[in-house]
Amino acid sequence: MKAITLTQPWATLVAIGAKRIETRSWSTAYRGPLAIHAAKTFPKDARDLCRDLYPGAALFSSVLIAAGYDRIAQIPLGVVVATCELVAVKRIIPGYIKVLRDQMGHFNSEQEIAFGDYTPGRYAWILADVRSLDAPIPAKGALGLWEWSER
Repeated sequence: MKAITLTQPWATLVAIGAKRIETRSWSTAYRGPLAIHAAKTFPKDARDLCRDLYPGAALFSSVLIAAGYDRIAQIPLGVVVATCELVAVKRIIPGYIKVLRDQMGHFNSEQEIAFGDYTPGRYAWILADVRSLDAPIPAKGALGLWEWSER
């Protein structure tokens, strides 16, 4: 199965269903099953998003707390946390956020927007059928898409 490594808290946000669009600086022709791997490091700026240290961070904290992550130490590192289907990749153009609000009303667009980088020229990877793993599986990640086996 193809996999992608995401920095925390974004990997967990995907796993708990709070983030259905992964924004990337690059596109891919791949569509199909995708494992979500949490990077083994948790950079300070990403940890700060989980601590309410500046405006906008409260949303990250509140979503994680609601999912049962009341301490940063509970957020898993170096493991596959979920599987999903990569169903589409769309180039982000000016006005894309309006498209999200107008056409994708089945999820919280404000939350989705806060959890991604929708700068024009980037790519929105649309994820579906996200399944959080009952027990995260240790794995060594990589840049780009990489092959993962549950073995």
